[in-house]
Amino acid sequence: MLTGPDDYVPSPCQRKCVLDRRREYCTGCDRSLDEIVRWGGMGPDERRAVWKRLGRPVPGTGPD
Repeated sequence: MLTGPDDYVPSPCQRKCVLDRRREYCTGCDRSLDEIVRWGGMGPDERRAVWKRLGRPVPGTGPD
């Protein structure tokens, strides 16, 4: 459950959804299929962890 403005973490989706040959990762946003499927049910900390794994800062937060 979101409780404040710091809880909103945008999706890294680029609307260029194509799975790699092994059907494990999206070549548009680099998320795993599991991360894509679970995104809606993830809490803010899990979502930030996905961004960190992608090696990009969460938009609007600046670099770590």
